[in-house]
Amino acid sequence: MNTSGPVEYFILEGLKDNYMLPVFFIVYVFVLSGNSLIIYLVRTDPKLNTPMYFFLHNLSFSDIVYTSVTIPNMLSVILTEVKTISKTGCFVQMYFFLSAGVTGRALLTVMAYDRYVAICSPLRYTTIMTKQVCLLLIFASWGFGAIIVLPSAIWATQLPYCGPKIVKHMFCDHSSVVILACADTSKNGIVSLSAALFAILSTFLLILTSYICIGKAIRRMGTVEQLKALGTCVSHLIVVCISYVSALCVYISYRVAKFDPDVRIIIAVVYSVITPLLNPIIYSLRNKELQDAMKRAFSRFTVASKTRKTVSTISF
Repeated sequence: MNTSGPVEYFILEGLKDNYMLPVFFIVYVFVLSGNSLIIYLVRTDPKLNTPMYFFLHNLSFSDIVYTSVTIPNMLSVILTEVKTISKTGCFVQMYFFLSAGVTGRALLTVMAYDRYVAICSPLRYTTIMTKQVCLLLIFASWGFGAIIVLPSAIWATQLPYCGPKIVKHMFCDHSSVVILACADTSKNGIVSLSAALFAILSTFLLILTSYICIGKAIRRMGTVEQLKALGTCVSHLIVVCISYVSALCVYISYRVAKFDPDVRIIIAVVYSVITPLLNPIIYSLRNKELQDAMKRAFSRFTVASKTRKTVSTISF
């Protein structure tokens, strides 16, 4: 697969078997439907008009972007014989995948700060978490995700690619693409690793600090208040643990040379879909307000449906 000229497209090798096609398709449907449901409920139910659900709304949107950048292309790679992607399309996919992933962790950090203010300074919560502050935190999260990955993504586009052109992955993963450059990529690796570590460690440390402060505040509460405070944090803590543990597994798989390539791809793909898939499930199962909002939405839909049928009958 060596070429004499510059590479104009890449070939996504992906997995050798097609048995994952129905799994990816079902997962993608659940990701879209679950996160879209949360967005709909938050935007239409007045009782969910709070900072916590505003941040959850944005997290669901970032999860949709995160999966939509890769899964449709992955399904195409498995389903069709056309496994090529243009050089430009590859780098665009790489950038938005990395950016959406970092944005998701930044939003988890913002949600941890929201819980910190709600538990540690409940009387000042409404004066601290104003609409302007919430919008600023959202813009900061999306901006952080857009900027932090920009140097490594731009540098990857500047590398010369002259063959081979086979990406041993199901989408344009940064490490799998950069390794194909016919030039020294050590500096690019340092830049991308530094950006990744900064994004992961900074958000993790801020989340950890928030929960240390929350833990200290909860210790001074009564039993009933402790249970109530913990109830508002459990869903977020579960999502944070899943996100960072899965990221650690991916990091280890790329650092172990003897890892089977197909297993590494599966781990990376699972990492890219597990948090977006589980977010709506965890929040829906653990959050009574969301459950009540779903019941109200279903009731409105049922009433509207009966009203349309009645009007149609009368007209007839």
